Amino acid sequence: MTRFRVFAFIALVAGLLLAYFVWTTQADPTSAYRFKLGLDLAGGTELIYKADMSQTPPGERSDALSALQGVIERRVNLFGVAEPLVQTEQANALSGTTEDRLIVDLPGVTDIKAAVAALGKTPTLEFKLATTTTVGTTTRVTYIATGLTGRYLASAALQFGSGATAGLAAPQVLLNFNSEGAKLFEKITSEHVGQTLAIFLDGQPISEPVIQEAIPGGQATITGHFTAVEARDLVSNLNFGALPVPITLESSSSVGPTLGAAAIAAGVIAGIVGFVIVALFMIAWYRLPGLIAAVALAEYLAFMLAVIKTIPITLTASGIAGLIISVGMAVDANVLIFERTKEELREGKNPREAVHIGFARAWTAIRDGHLTMLISGIILFWLGTSIVQGFALVFVLGVLASFLSAVSVSRIYLLAFVPEEKSGGWRFLLGSGFRNSKE
Repeated sequence: MTRFRVFAFIALVAGLLLAYFVWTTQADPTSAYRFKLGLDLAGGTELIYKADMSQTPPGERSDALSALQGVIERRVNLFGVAEPLVQTEQANALSGTTEDRLIVDLPGVTDIKAAVAALGKTPTLEFKLATTTTVGTTTRVTYIATGLTGRYLASAALQFGSGATAGLAAPQVLLNFNSEGAKLFEKITSEHVGQTLAIFLDGQPISEPVIQEAIPGGQATITGHFTAVEARDLVSNLNFGALPVPITLESSSSVGPTLGAAAIAAGVIAGIVGFVIVALFMIAWYRLPGLIAAVALAEYLAFMLAVIKTIPITLTASGIAGLIISVGMAVDANVLIFERTKEELREGKNPREAVHIGFARAWTAIRDGHLTMLISGIILFWLGTSIVQGFALVFVLGVLASFLSAVSVSRIYLLAFVPEEKSGGWRFLLGSGFRNSKE
């Protein structure tokens, strides 16, 4: 028993420290561990972009839109926004056609102009073949899309080649394509030797080199007329992610936190009321084990809130719902344990033996119940939208934490206090229901 009392003391101190961490970091406005709130709770900026798919083959539009989403997510993360929400959708335009749109939610960002400027710096990179058409005495140059865009770009680097003026080194931008892009680049250069392969950035040609030979290896060099500073900025922006398709800003709006404040207040009240009711019921029905379950549940909440703060996980209204539901899982596990323990007491086992056997017999039910919840949460996170993923992530973490709380913390506390014999006041404390146990 002494060993378990030492463990119980350590668990209690750890729980108090976690609660202290959660309280103090939230009370300090400058703390880096304050809760990160989503757009629905903290307010922020929402930007809606239209993706121009006119030059993208129909069979590649889905992949291009996914690549566009990934590029914007990387760009927004570098902008410094915690947990941005970037979604794609197809919407009906006024003309009756279908538009591909990109919806960007930036929690906590109130400066719309700064957000638009940051995303607007992301360039559109394209490679096009130049062809000439002669009509009478007029020669027109047209550019044909090759399908090689920033979608296939792996990295960009700045280098200096020999300059034509006074021996100065001219800035150049070295492009490295991924494996798929390297194959496409080699195919283009091998089939069009002698033609001009123009490099377009944001719709403007910045370099028009002539293909001298097939170029394997997936490397291209831009030798446009720009300064070292311009080349450096170009490399930086290309590494942030060149857009696979052009986008134009359709609308922007600032979302106020009024609704979010109401959701936070409602979620906190619901959590407190729910916890108090559950704790009172557990204590009234299971007495000492119920009190231990309430303490373990409080430590579970402190642990979960600390995890949410330190990872950090951006809290949304759906995430709060996932946390509250996971509390029910923690209570359910304790109920299974206490009911199994009560059955062993009725059969004449001494209290400590009954606790050991009760935990052992409840283990399979607890394991299977938590496993099914984990599978459900993982599927929701894998297949759901960003809003559903916020719920699923908190729920999965909560299920894992409730599992540890039920099979470890509750067991340690019970074995630290339960005596060998069930006599005197222990008969009442280890009973259940609203009458004394006579077993």
